[in-house]
Amino acid sequence: LITSHLFQLTSVVLCTGWRAGAQGPDLGDVCARGSCYPATGDLLIGRAHRLTASSTCGLSGPERFCIVSHLQETQKCFECDSRENYNKNHLNSHNIENVVTTFTPDRLVTWWQSENGVENVTIQLDLEAEFHFTHLIMTFKTFRPAAMVIERSMDNGNTWEVYRYFAYDCATSFPGVSRGPLTKVDDIICDGRYSDIEPSTQGEVIFRVLDPAFEIADPYSTRIQNLLKITNLRVRMERLHTMGDNLLDSREQLKEKYYYALYDMVVRGNCFCYGHASKCAPTDWSEGDAEGMVHGKCVCNHFTTGLNCEKCQDFYQDLPWRPARGRNTNACKRCECNQHASTCHFDMAMYLASRNISGGVCDDCQHNTMGQHCELCKPFYYQHPERDIRDPEICEQCDCDPRGSLHGGVCDAVTDVPKGQIAGQCHCKPNVEGERCSECRQGYYGLSQSEQGCQQCTCSPLGTIPGGRPCDTETGNCFCKRFVTGRNCEQCLPQHWGLSNDMDGCRPCDCDKGGAIDNNCSALTGHCVCKEHIFGRRCDQVESGFYFISLDHYTYEAEEARFGPGVTVVPRTPPVNREPTWTGIGFAKVPEGEKMEFSIDNTPKSMEYELLIRYEPQLPDEWEQLLVEVKRSRPLEGQCSTTDYQSVSLRPGSRYVSLPWPVCFDRGQNYTVELSLPHYSSHSNHQSPYMYIDSMVLMPRVNSLDLFSGSQFDLDMFERYRCLEHSRSVVKARTTDICRDYVFSLSAVLHQGTMGNNCVCDPTGSYSSICDPDGGQCQCRTNVMGRSCNSCSPGYFLLGPSGCKSCECDPQGAEHPFCHESTGQCTCVPGAYGRQCAHCLPSHWGFPHCQPCQCNGHTELCHPHTGECQGCKGHTTGHNCERCERGYFGDALLGTGGQCRPCLCPEGPGSRRQFAEGCFQDLRSQKISCVCSPGYRGSRCDECAPGFYGNPNVPGGRCQPCQCNGNIDTLDPEACDSRTGTCRKCLYHTQGTACQYCKRGYYGDARLQSCRRCMCNEIGTASHGCLDGECVCDGATGQCPCRPGVVGQNCDQCASEMWNFESGDGCQFCQCHPVHSYGSSCNLLSGQCSCKPGFGGRTCDECRELFWGNPEIKCHACDCDPRGIASEQCNKMTGDCVCVEGVAGRRCDTCGRGYTGEFPNCEPCHQCFSSWNIVVSELTNHTQYLLQLVDNIKVSGVTAPYKVTIDSLEKSVSELTTILEHDPISEPLTHTKLLLQDATYSLNHTDFTLEAVSENHNRTKIKLDSVKDDAQKLDQTIKDLQEQVELVKNSDIRGATDSITKYYQHSIMAEVKANRSTDGPGSTVQQSAGLRQTTEDILKHSKENFEKRLEQNAQKMNEFASQLEALNLSKLKTFIGDTEGCGPCGGIGCQSEDRQSHCGGEGCGGVLTTAKDALTKTKDFDREITQGLEEVHKLNKMVTEARIRADIARNSAHDVILKAIQSKERVELNNQELRELIQQIRDFLTNGTNPNTIDALANEVLKIRLPVSSSELKSLTSDIRESVSGLTRVEDVLSQSADHIARAQNLLRSAKEASEHATDIKNQADQVKEALEESERAQSAVSNVTQQTKTVIESTNAQLTSVSVLDYRIQRKGHNVIVFALNVMCVAHCSGCEVMETRSGGVLDAHRRAEDLQQEAKALLGHAINSLERLRELERSYAVNQKILEEKSQDLEVLENEAQELLQEISQKVSVYSTCA
Repeated sequence: LITSHLFQLTSVVLCTGWRAGAQGPDLGDVCARGSCYPATGDLLIGRAHRLTASSTCGLSGPERFCIVSHLQETQKCFECDSRENYNKNHLNSHNIENVVTTFTPDRLVTWWQSENGVENVTIQLDLEAEFHFTHLIMTFKTFRPAAMVIERSMDNGNTWEVYRYFAYDCATSFPGVSRGPLTKVDDIICDGRYSDIEPSTQGEVIFRVLDPAFEIADPYSTRIQNLLKITNLRVRMERLHTMGDNLLDSREQLKEKYYYALYDMVVRGNCFCYGHASKCAPTDWSEGDAEGMVHGKCVCNHFTTGLNCEKCQDFYQDLPWRPARGRNTNACKRCECNQHASTCHFDMAMYLASRNISGGVCDDCQHNTMGQHCELCKPFYYQHPERDIRDPEICEQCDCDPRGSLHGGVCDAVTDVPKGQIAGQCHCKPNVEGERCSECRQGYYGLSQSEQGCQQCTCSPLGTIPGGRPCDTETGNCFCKRFVTGRNCEQCLPQHWGLSNDMDGCRPCDCDKGGAIDNNCSALTGHCVCKEHIFGRRCDQVESGFYFISLDHYTYEAEEARFGPGVTVVPRTPPVNREPTWTGIGFAKVPEGEKMEFSIDNTPKSMEYELLIRYEPQLPDEWEQLLVEVKRSRPLEGQCSTTDYQSVSLRPGSRYVSLPWPVCFDRGQNYTVELSLPHYSSHSNHQSPYMYIDSMVLMPRVNSLDLFSGSQFDLDMFERYRCLEHSRSVVKARTTDICRDYVFSLSAVLHQGTMGNNCVCDPTGSYSSICDPDGGQCQCRTNVMGRSCNSCSPGYFLLGPSGCKSCECDPQGAEHPFCHESTGQCTCVPGAYGRQCAHCLPSHWGFPHCQPCQCNGHTELCHPHTGECQGCKGHTTGHNCERCERGYFGDALLGTGGQCRPCLCPEGPGSRRQFAEGCFQDLRSQKISCVCSPGYRGSRCDECAPGFYGNPNVPGGRCQPCQCNGNIDTLDPEACDSRTGTCRKCLYHTQGTACQYCKRGYYGDARLQSCRRCMCNEIGTASHGCLDGECVCDGATGQCPCRPGVVGQNCDQCASEMWNFESGDGCQFCQCHPVHSYGSSCNLLSGQCSCKPGFGGRTCDECRELFWGNPEIKCHACDCDPRGIASEQCNKMTGDCVCVEGVAGRRCDTCGRGYTGEFPNCEPCHQCFSSWNIVVSELTNHTQYLLQLVDNIKVSGVTAPYKVTIDSLEKSVSELTTILEHDPISEPLTHTKLLLQDATYSLNHTDFTLEAVSENHNRTKIKLDSVKDDAQKLDQTIKDLQEQVELVKNSDIRGATDSITKYYQHSIMAEVKANRSTDGPGSTVQQSAGLRQTTEDILKHSKENFEKRLEQNAQKMNEFASQLEALNLSKLKTFIGDTEGCGPCGGIGCQSEDRQSHCGGEGCGGVLTTAKDALTKTKDFDREITQGLEEVHKLNKMVTEARIRADIARNSAHDVILKAIQSKERVELNNQELRELIQQIRDFLTNGTNPNTIDALANEVLKIRLPVSSSELKSLTSDIRESVSGLTRVEDVLSQSADHIARAQNLLRSAKEASEHATDIKNQADQVKEALEESERAQSAVSNVTQQTKTVIESTNAQLTSVSVLDYRIQRKGHNVIVFALNVMCVAHCSGCEVMETRSGGVLDAHRRAEDLQQEAKALLGHAINSLERLRELERSYAVNQKILEEKSQDLEVLENEAQELLQEISQKVSVYSTCA
């Protein structure tokens, strides 16, 4: 049975398959009875295109091969050319397609053949599908491979498995592979039966997948099926059989007989269908349908599908897919889905659960069905009892309300009477009814998911509308009255109160929007929730003692701001009979260019504010630019936007101005507002303009508050009564009650009530503790100011019960008429004295600015106005006698006593040998050091300084500057001779006694330090101009000596019409043909001239490229065979082509000498030809020489003596000629032997020559080793020349060669120099060794001298130590402040607690303490100077940036001005056109119109009666429009005029905008300019401070000696301070007495008045509250009526506008028709 199954799968099918066509059985019946299989055939038939070989001969061209078995035949070698497929015209083609069996009689004529000598060759078959593979048969034309592998792939070539190894020697070719025999059918072994060297042709290789020797138990098993399955088959031939001659000889000719060649190849198999198909079809019809072809796509039965029937069809998934086995088809079964699904899938779990009956599960059941077979309805659907299970409408949706029905709305799925189920029936909840369970029962509401379904209504009787249903059945909300809300109507609406039986139910709260926290009130009493210190039902009143602020409450005085020294405070005395027009004590006088900063830290709310500037104009013109910048310490946290940099102008007729855009501030943050006045007016020439700034006011932006954001009516009322304007001015008119109420609400909104705004009136400065509730102003006494009356007015002081007293400051001695608020002390000018600054101190000068005379004790006199000291003594001078005269030294501040002594440098002032400007004394060594004049040095200035010469030690001797033209180092003492002035060390490449010439190799002007190196190009410079790498040029001009044809200062370029600069011999003339070229110039590198069309060559005297001949006569095109040429250009004189090797002929179209074959396939002759060709060539040359010699002898006429010899030579020549005319290879062998004898002689001669060459080679090797060493030394030199070589590569090749040769010579010379520097007696190394020895000797000698001097110095130090111990330091101790013993100030030899030296300290006298103080001050001054310099650096940087911005602004301003001018011109042009148009209309009216017509039309217009009511106006409007619509040619005129007017208006608007933009830019430019000027002034001030600091530092030492004078001055100032303090105490005592007396009497009167006023206030308060309530009701009524009146007014305005439009239209029509003819 197993054997029969095996044959059924493999070989037996061969027979049955071929007979199938003859018998003609029904294949469908075959498959119906059980498993069925397609016929087996050759898989290669029809798949030649899927067969590939890795190596095929002749693919790239003809290839020669030989056959081993033809060695005895005449033709042993043949040609393979596989570039075309095999046919009758291409018999030499041996492609891989030839192995496909064709069953033709001449099948041995075609075969596949690999390339010669290639061993690793692969043949691969790529199938389009899975196939059963049974066996392989291969018939070889040559030897079978010595090693071969058959492999298969089942995954389209991704992975490969070995079927069988074949090898002649398995152990060598495939080590580790078993050699058999087979133990299992799928064993992998190495078979040696098909790899023998015999036979040499038609040897076969046969491979069977299933060896017949094995009995297959189950041919349908997966193991056997996988063994037969393939998608790819590969044969790898890895080793050739050879005769062994290739091991001794490696010539290519030997490989011509070793290759693989295959006659045919049979791959038996059938398509793989798992027993479900009996035939196959093409997978792709493009593959073809050749006769006998085994196709790859199974024609599946048993409801299977797939390329190999490997799966069930889509709807046949009820059983698992299985291969057909024997009589069991294992057909796939159709799924049962009751026509509710189109697809299904197999589920093994279902299959097993059904006991292997059904495993198909329907996919995506339609029609609301579900289940394995779509036999059930989905939840919330029910099965219609009257429809079939396959009906698409079998399942209908349940119509139950899920809220009122049980189980979420699920109905009965089917009708089941015993169970009480009716298909589609709903089940309702207790409080729900209806067929769908969708309605609540009567008295219930809110159908929901609750258990009961609906719930009972609960409504309040007071708030519910009587009658009808109490609540909504859906929501349960009760039906409430107008102002009642709540689910049960049990509460008032928000912002309403008093629930009752009224029609509306509740009343509105009407809370004040600012005073109340919100508009909510008590539902019972209606009382609103008030903010702090606010009361009343509506929260519209302020408690006693508190106030609400005005809108300008946040006022910041300018006099309290931060500003620079240029800004001054101008106090003002308040007027007597009117209110002041300013706030605070006065104004801040701000000059042009100055700025001031206001600090804001009390903003009540985060919002937008209006920034108001109050000022007082001082000049007639408008102040054009005021800049305001807000500086923030952190980003904004609110949502408002802001503009932190704004600009406004100050009009002379106003006292305040608001910024154009609001500014946003956050509550609780600190801000700085910078106000600057950069520019006054461009129309004024005022030299020092200034402006009085009063204050800055922060006013809330009312429309951004919630008070107005939700009510347009309130905002309109606030603006209509101009409530905001009242707060902007300092002088305020009486406020209306409406504005007062709004301001009250605004204040409460800003401060959340009053926010602690209690009155806090000063009891001394005010009449009462109660302030005005509107703004909080207290009632101040005389000359008292401030909201709380807590300060005196400017010009007054000493606040008391009667007010403040006048200052009465002296106008000359006081800086201004204002005094200190408490003491009354006026601000005195420097030197003035007294409370009123009326006089000066004694011994002072310059009243009212009195100052003491300060002359440092050298005189008591000073100028009465300037204070300059007069008559300074002791050789002192200066404004304060503070320094010594010129030529003297000392400390002039020590007072009289000869402190200034003459400087002896060397003979003192007044002598002829005084060479110093001054001198100074070292405080430690007491040594006098002269400050020498320029050109002198030495302690007494008696020597010439470096850079000077002369003899100052002789009478009249002076030091003069060395005349070296500035070319020496003036600090070098050896730069010039100190006696003669001769220059010795010239710098800057100069030379000469005065350094007046440039050095050799340099040029320029030595007097100007401009000597520069000659930059001569060595290639272009003459040989005498450059020696040893150094070039010499003209000393004045720098011109180098050039080679012929080279020009340029550096000889670095060719002259005009010349080239070849890199040759090194100068430049050559281009020599361009005068006619055939475009010009006489050529390429500088190649010398190529620019040729005209048709000409070529370097000089254009030849034919153009690819042509030859005489260009003067005719040029011929090169006629060359492109297959045999090496260059497309032929010989330009003869036209001969340049052939490649092996090709000859004029056209390069024949094979050359030494080559055979047909052109272009020329192949070299046998190698012996080359040897003979050399011998023949030598003989030919020698023969030609002899012929030429004979011809010469014949010409000379001396042939008789040598006639015999000549005849013999001629005979030899004829024989040689005969030899040369015939090919030596084709001559008979006997002749060849004679030639071989001659060749043997030549070879012997060659051997002798080779021996000589060998000896030369040995000698050359030694030289090469030496050269190698030299080359290593030159490696570094070559690296240095790489950059120059790169340049040479791009230049002319000849110049490059010369340059390389030259650099090589340089390298050789450098090597010689290096050797000389290291070897020889005079080398640098030897000199260095000698110098080192000399240095060591000098060091040794110096060491001995140093040790001797060290011993001597030690002895002297011991002597000095003993002298120091004997010195008396008592005087020195006294001088430095040392006292007896080590007290708090210490002293010499004293130590502190930490064992450190202790001398001097704070409060101690002496020089040391004074010096320390001076040192500390000096360090402070130095630090201040450094800071000043840093500030200067910052200012310079700011100036630079400002200049850049100024340039940009200037350019922008210029562009804008140009645009403005252009716009202005366009406006003027349009205006002119309009004027011309108007003039034309007037001409029409006056010249071409009948006056009677105009008069009649005018009378008709005047008779028109305008309507009054709106109906009449509308009726008239419609009539007029109907009349006007009939007019013609009117709209054109109107539209044209309208277009002109609109255009003119647009242009005018653009011009204005451009003008404003230009003005802004000009202002910015002026600001930048002022900033630059300010920076310059600041820089100048810093420079002055720096200079003053330096002066202070210089005078620090002098101040050490002025302690006694300062002590005297301090004592005098202390005495004055004591006298002044006593006077102040007296004045204060007297004032205190007066205050006490006045207050004792005033307190009783005030107490009585307060009691009376309190009673009156209570009575008035009650009356006022009642009146206020009535007034508010009237105001509300008035507001409503006012709103109605406004609406009527708006309607009337609309009608009036329509009437005006109609009148204007009529007048236009009149004008138009009055011009009609």
